[in-house]
Amino acid sequence: MITRTSSAARATGPLAARATGPLVQRTAVLLAAALLLTGCAGAVAAGDTAADSLPGRATDRPSGSATARPGAAPKTTATTGTAPREIPGLGPRTRAAVPAGSGQVVVVTGDGGDSPDSTVVLYQRTGTGDDAGWKAGARWPAHNALKGWTGHHTVGDLRSPAGVYGLSDAGGLRPDPGTRLPYHHSRGFVPPGTGFEGESLAGSFDYVIAVDYNRVPGTSPLDWARPLGARRGGGIWLHVDHGGPTHGCVGLSERHMEELLLTLDPDRRPVVVMGDAARLAR
Repeated sequence: MITRTSSAARATGPLAARATGPLVQRTAVLLAAALLLTGCAGAVAAGDTAADSLPGRATDRPSGSATARPGAAPKTTATTGTAPREIPGLGPRTRAAVPAGSGQVVVVTGDGGDSPDSTVVLYQRTGTGDDAGWKAGARWPAHNALKGWTGHHTVGDLRSPAGVYGLSDAGGLRPDPGTRLPYHHSRGFVPPGTGFEGESLAGSFDYVIAVDYNRVPGTSPLDWARPLGARRGGGIWLHVDHGGPTHGCVGLSERHMEELLLTLDPDRRPVVVMGDAARLAR
């Protein structure tokens, strides 16, 4: 996979501020303010327009070197049994929104409409004809936005956008682990500040997968284009969990993010189906 370079932004965080002085300190303050008004990725994408892409794939990275971040629950619950013909928990309206040609569906099921806690399961289509079904992967604990979910996401509402979206592009501060998705390796993937519960955000953007909500597929996750307009927010990602609620993204342990990156295949048209359980059941 070719590592993408782009005009996407380079963010500067507190460590860079200490190294380069007052100008970058002021920039970090502005980026932190931007984060409050956008999705989790907003502060990164809104920074300096000079790209800081890093070359190459991580070919010398030890196998299995990724570990779950402190505070992110790494527990995995296996899902067993015969592959169902339909994805469990999805009602007729939600199923109809899943593209017919999609063979990989990441389902993010929120605990409630106003809850920041959710569960993620990757379903993969198996078989053909009468033997066709959806094989479930493990159940992974996750965090979504602080105030839960919404069907009409806007800037600063602190809710994750419910719906069905493509998963076209990936990236991160760490080198490409070997994903088949286009991957943008950049120092720009550095979130400033702390989370809602005072937790450090360091490492949250080590791996990200862009959710195709109000963005242009085929571009870096750092790209700032918003087809629906800036008021509808953007910068919604699957990213490494920092142990608390997000501004709109979905956080998974680093180990599970790496597993997703290694499993998702653009030829199978992967999508994410996300929302609270009641909404997905419609």
